Amino acid sequence: MKLARVISGLALSASLALAQIGPALAYSTEILFQHKQWKVDIHGWDDGEIGCRAVVGDDKESFAIWIFQDAMIQLQFFSASWDFGTDGQVADLRVQIDKRGGWDLTSASLKQNSVTFNLPDSDAAVDFVMEIAKGNKLFLRSKEGKDVQNYSLSGSKASIESLLECGNAITSGGSTAPSNPFQ
Repeated sequence: MKLARVISGLALSASLALAQIGPALAYSTEILFQHKQWKVDIHGWDDGEIGCRAVVGDDKESFAIWIFQDAMIQLQFFSASWDFGTDGQVADLRVQIDKRGGWDLTSASLKQNSVTFNLPDSDAAVDFVMEIAKGNKLFLRSKEGKDVQNYSLSGSKASIESLLECGNAITSGGSTAPSNPFQ
């Protein structure tokens, strides 16, 4: 519980600091948590956008879960060997955690070296993220079931807990002042 408060405090402090980034700085990031192969960090852009990310992998291949200020949750699959161009394309993909049933990612965005997919605001999205947290390996496949890439989920539970704490900090607006029920 103490660790959770420390991480939450770091996320809140980082989000408030990053929210005040001036025009001279286009991008800033700070690592909040590392566990096994996972890293949780917070990102700030010069337009005021803030995002929390849990990522596993390296500079060549990675899988990430993002939470942005508007509470949107986005999956990102990255490979230095992919080149989808800058115009952007879409594809239907399939993700499977361990030997459980698969999840369809309909109309995933393909751009440059990344595949991204915005999770719907639903119980199914929460179930999916919790399945990742409990899993050992995530398989990215084509719609037809052909293996594309796989990612270790070892350490994902603690990392996703940290991600959710960071996400809660940035989506709550960072205010610790009591609200006025008469306004």
